Parts: sequence; C-alpha cells; structure tokens
Amino acid sequence: MTAINRVLATTDLSAPARHAAERAARLAAEIGAQLDLIHVIGRTPLDKLRQLVTPQSAEVEQRVVELATTEVEELAETLRLHHGLSAGVKVVSGPLLGEIAAQAEAHDAGLIVLGARGASFMRHALLGSTAERLVSRASRPMLVVKQPAHESYRSLLVPVDFSVSSLRALALARSVAPRARLVLLHAFEVPFEGRLQFAGVDESTIHHYRIAARQEAVRQMHALREAAGLPLHEVQFKVLHGDAMQHILEQEQEEDCDLIVMGKHGESLLEDLMLGSVTRHVLSQSQADVLVSV
Repeated sequence: MTAINRVLATTDLSAPARHAAERAARLAAEIGAQLDLIHVIGRTPLDKLRQLVTPQSAEVEQRVVELATTEVEELAETLRLHHGLSAGVKVVSGPLLGEIAAQAEAHDAGLIVLGARGASFMRHALLGSTAERLVSRASRPMLVVKQPAHESYRSLLVPVDFSVSSLRALALARSVAPRARLVLLHAFEVPFEGRLQFAGVDESTIHHYRIAARQEAVRQMHALREAAGLPLHEVQFKVLHGDAMQHILEQEQEEDCDLIVMGKHGESLLEDLMLGSVTRHVLSQSQADVLVSV
C-alpha cells in the first residue's frame, strides 16, 4: 500500500468545490496526511482588468487577490473546526491546469482533490469539465468529488482489466480507504463476438466461448487479488459479460458504492491517448466520487 503524505485540494470557492475541500480534509485526517488548499485566479480576467489601464487597476487587482486569499483562509479555518487539522493556503494566478499541476509538483502531493463541477458550469459543459481536462494530463492520482462528504468511504467499486494499471488502482484504493469494502468488477466479451454472430456461428458455440472467457477472467481476478496482497474475505468479485461502461454504472448503484477507483490508462495505446473512453464516461456519468490512479 502506497502512503499518501500530502493532499492538495483545489477550490474555486463554489459550492461543489467546498464539498471537495471537505472530502479532502476528512480523508487527510483519516490517513494522517498534510492538507493544502489552492485557489487559482484565472489569467484572462486579470489581463482584461489590466487592459482597462485606469489608475485603480493595480489596486483593484491586488484587492481581488486579497479577497480570494481571505476566502480560502476562511475555508481552511472551517475545515480545521470540522476535522481538526490545519491546511496550508496558496492563491496564485495563471492558467488553471498549469498552476494546479505546478503546485502539485511543488508540494509533492500524493493526491489531488477537486470538484466535478465548478463555477463556470456552462463553459465546462462545452469544453469538457476541469476535472476531465486535468485528469487527461495528470501525473498524480486525482479524486473527483461529486457528493457531500458526510462520512468516510464505505464501499469501493474497482473496475479492472488485469493490466498493471489495475494493480496501481487497487493500491491507491487501499491507501485512500483502508477499511472500505472492495468490489472488483471485470466486464468481458468474447474476442470478435460480433463478427462470429455475423458470420453465422451458432449461439451454443458462442456461449461456450463465453463460459471459457468468464472462467479465465475469474482466474485472473484471483491472481490480481493475490498480487495486490488482498485477503479473500476483503474482496467481492463481479465478472460480467457485456459493455464495461454500462456495467460500471449499474454496479455502482446495485452495490451502493460511494467511490469508483479506476486507472487512467487502459490496455491499448488508443485508450492512453484519449484518457480512456471508459474512464471519461464514468467521470461524466457516475453519481459516486471517482478516484483515478496514474
């Protein structure tokens, strides 16, 4: 299990971001990690302010920074009262994604936490959420928070494809929620199943292939569990035939999971280049929080 010593929570001071900060604080307190809060003031609004070239521009800009700093410090104090830990506070200006990545490196953060929605919802809906854009370029694990942090994570859904990425996801899951229930999910399909059906291969033969594919997946599930060092009684297996995206969202509800833990990278180069179509879909469609390993 890889220890997380520092948690970096990003906030735009919106309500969803405050949920994320609360979750980050709860989690940091539970695992004994340092918490840092960062707020990024977008460069574009400041540039527009500077372009006004009025005598008050510099003074107003400084006031914007001071006000943001005060709000983040007030949030840090609220978290201290709720969770009993002191958070570092940092307010910077610049490109959002670049500054978050830079601060994560500067603080050597083991986990970045942010809300699934921010203040600029319409812009994010058109261009892709900050969470999706940041995850696509992240070199550190990220927790995307969707729900208020009323309690510790109780049940984790971990979709696996038996790649090295699956091992990393399991290690991260245990680091973040060491006492939570683990549900390992693998969705399988027979190679070229659609083509076999199109070619007229009888359903009994295809069914036989499905049975064999499922048996192999179960074998690999046990091998993955052993490689991850997880006791059998701590893990529940789900091996299901069909579309992975659909099964993940269904099992999230059926198993009442409050956190989905996924690898950023899949088995194929195409998935790596596109963040992973399954990961991206879950980020946008799930109700539970999503933890992405790298």
